[in-house]
Amino acid sequence: MTAIPSLRLKKNADRRLKAGHLWLYSNEIDIQATPIKACEAGTQVVVEAANGKALGVAYVNPHSLICARMVSRDPAQGLDRSLLVHRLNQALALRQRLFDKPFYRLVHGEGDLLPGLVIDRFGDVLVVQLNTAGMQAVADELLDALDKVLSPAAVVFRNDTSGRRQEGLEGGVEVVKGTLPDPVLLEENGVQFVAPVLDGQKTGWFYDHRVNRAWLNGLVAGKRVLDLFSYVGGWGVQAAANGAREVLCVDASGAALERVAENAALNGVHEQVAVGEGDAFEVLAALKAEGEEFDMVILDPPAFIRKRKDIPNGERAYGKLNREAMRLLGRDGLLLSASCSMHLAPERLVDVVRGAVRHQDRQGQILFQGHQGPDHPVHPAIPETSYLKALGVRVFRD
Repeated sequence: MTAIPSLRLKKNADRRLKAGHLWLYSNEIDIQATPIKACEAGTQVVVEAANGKALGVAYVNPHSLICARMVSRDPAQGLDRSLLVHRLNQALALRQRLFDKPFYRLVHGEGDLLPGLVIDRFGDVLVVQLNTAGMQAVADELLDALDKVLSPAAVVFRNDTSGRRQEGLEGGVEVVKGTLPDPVLLEENGVQFVAPVLDGQKTGWFYDHRVNRAWLNGLVAGKRVLDLFSYVGGWGVQAAANGAREVLCVDASGAALERVAENAALNGVHEQVAVGEGDAFEVLAALKAEGEEFDMVILDPPAFIRKRKDIPNGERAYGKLNREAMRLLGRDGLLLSASCSMHLAPERLVDVVRGAVRHQDRQGQILFQGHQGPDHPVHPAIPETSYLKALGVRVFRD
């Protein structure tokens, strides 16, 4: 590797790196020895301890609080095509061990030692998010590496994430290789879906709830189900395909609900699945006023807590949502309550549900505690890589 600049840390600032973490913060850099502001965003550097010992290679962004992310513990090995091929092969080997069909998250950022990179796989189609300047800088090498490892028929860059804006990068969606099939299909838990990879949320699909949906699928037969924040029907259509008597999918997006109908028809369950467009809180109030009742309610909202300062308001929103949802359950119902807010601790979601149960003067039993699936591996040194929580709660009158 050609010579690259150094980034010197302050005394004892290497402790988290030695414990396995991949991030460096701007206040940990010895800017007298190595002025990071002189580095262009995306530049690779050799990270050095205060005594000058080389610790590995990172890429930097001097304009971000997380100013550097480690990509290699070998000071002679930077992030290039060779390392990308190696890491992609490692990631692929795990997924092939876990799943018998090619529908999964292939790369989960730091969890797969590729910080700033997300790749979801839909058969021969790959949807890529380059969320940092460092990953954007190696976009061409990444495409070469993907060709080497998987030879995909089509690759989409979904560079329209909030993370890119924070990194000072331009946004956009582009098919950078091949031609997309129409439609792009995926299969999850034996149910087929159309994935809106160009204009849907994130990469078009949320594989992270696969295991949690599989658990719920075993309990839905004959039930009347309300799926709030349904998006394209990941929960609701699977419930119908697994024998739910009736499913109502609610979302604020009319386009998403059109996909729900399409996915229900694709699986031959269109007669069991109805849709309702509107704000979740307003729909809950309207359904209660109409005297509606459900055997199961699924709550899979967007992140109400995006930053630490949002925690108080976010927890209140989760509390209200769970209280209002429980009002629609029959005497002995099941609530699936989820949160993708990294800043909401798992025990706090339990507190939210407990408070909602008592507010309705009911009893609650937690039957299931779920998290993100194994294709979203958690880095043991980076708590931020663990974000998804799901509780299956029996709510009943004693």
